[in-house]
Amino acid sequence: MDLRGRAFPSVYRLRVLLMLFYTMARITAEQEVENLSGLSTNPEKDIFVVRENGTTCLMAEFAAKFIVPYDVWASNYVDLITEQADISLTRGAEVKGHCGHNESELQVFWVDRAYALKMLFVKESHNASKGPEATWRLSKVQFVYDSSEKTHFKDAVSAGKHTANSHRLSALVTPAGKSYECQAQQSISLASSDPQKTVTMILSAVHIQPFDIISDFVFSEEHKCPVDEREQLEETLPLILGLILGLVIVVTLAIYHIHHKMTTNQVQIPRDRSQYKHMG
Repeated sequence: MDLRGRAFPSVYRLRVLLMLFYTMARITAEQEVENLSGLSTNPEKDIFVVRENGTTCLMAEFAAKFIVPYDVWASNYVDLITEQADISLTRGAEVKGHCGHNESELQVFWVDRAYALKMLFVKESHNASKGPEATWRLSKVQFVYDSSEKTHFKDAVSAGKHTANSHRLSALVTPAGKSYECQAQQSISLASSDPQKTVTMILSAVHIQPFDIISDFVFSEEHKCPVDEREQLEETLPLILGLILGLVIVVTLAIYHIHHKMTTNQVQIPRDRSQYKHMG
């Protein structure tokens, strides 16, 4: 009994130490992040990198803007008027994140943590006609904003912290092992804790990869969004049609030239029969 009584606290302490070690390791991994926005030539685009064990596990480049409706008092101080705050993700933001085998997360804070963005990515396997396929997607977005912050909000009613969340989100769907790239604007609606308010998140110039990065600080092969593919087709289609038209013209001229040469080299038979005696 004595030995068992002594062994139990030892095992308990060991478990506590292991839990603390795991927690500290996770916190340390979350702190291995870098904000490389200064390297971007686009002043509106931010670049974030999450690294674990000395290697890149998540890279994200994008420009983000949030359109936030809020109420202010009308001039009669009886009625409410809805105004709109346009909040852009600024450079120099604080960033956190962690990577997992099937789940990764990116958190960004700016303006003294008056604003916070959380993006959750998941990787999933599903059955297809060719067999099992894996994809990753953006599964959740959370935006926390403080309407008492005076830069973007002017005399907001019920000023304070509010949280806006996505609902059943499935965005940026990409085959596993590839990065997602989209220059076009994309909008995501977020339901706010401020009653009857919907926040709109607008992403542009997006290049993200939250899983399976092979080379440090290097994106894998791009998976382009349908809008970019359509715009690229619209840009290249006139060029393709022009080349086809030019080829048709060249072939037509070549056929005409060959036909004209063959016709010129043929012996001309005189129509006046009196000239036949001079032939041969």
